[in-house]
Amino acid sequence: MALSTSKKGEVLAQFRRDPKDTGSPEVQVALLSERINSLGEHFSANKRDHASRRGLVRMVNQRRKLLDYLKATQPTAYQQVVERLGLRR
Repeated sequence: MALSTSKKGEVLAQFRRDPKDTGSPEVQVALLSERINSLGEHFSANKRDHASRRGLVRMVNQRRKLLDYLKATQPTAYQQVVERLGLRR
């Protein structure tokens, strides 16, 4: 499930460091979190969609890796991202 352009723009506006930032770990984590949350309602309607579930697990692992990197390099930015997204870490 891809994000719409408008939704992606909103997430970028909230989490980017400067006006041209699109690839910082904070932005990547926020975009992955948005996609993960949108898949939740997909799975409530399609319980047997195991191919998409595999993609969900891959996204969750990628987000975890990015959060681990952010925690190791910039602990304050990590805390801010976790609080703003409401993650259980």
